[in-house]
Amino acid sequence: MLNPEQGMDDLTVVIADKQRITQVISNLLDNAVEFTKQGIITIRTKEKKDNNNKEVIVSIKDTGTGITRKVLPRLFTKFATTSRKGTVLGSYICKNIVEAHGGRIWGENNPDGNGAAFTISLPTPVPSITLHSLIQD
Repeated sequence: MLNPEQGMDDLTVVIADKQRITQVISNLLDNAVEFTKQGIITIRTKEKKDNNNKEVIVSIKDTGTGITRKVLPRLFTKFATTSRKGTVLGSYICKNIVEAHGGRIWGENNPDGNGAAFTISLPTPVPSITLHSLIQD
């Protein structure tokens, strides 16, 4: 949600398929809820600048059961789960969507041993593309 005190200069633009990126975030949140019976789910966003590249990073961290050792090495491949719920293709589909947008996705267990964190990174447009020019087109 946009903070009313935040100006347009504070926004970061990501050019993406709204439905597909919503699908990715929804899938990651659904998994966090499924595997966190008690605890906390945290969503964080930030902009990362590195030389001429900028990206938006969205991280969903939970305090649930974490990712089993058996699943972790093949996390974003087809049927990589021990869960019996759903089609078990969610993370594989998410990876394909994020990569089709020029981004990256990864997951890891939290260092304290409680739960996992899933992160997506999406590139922001080149500096010549501005919010104003996007609205005009």
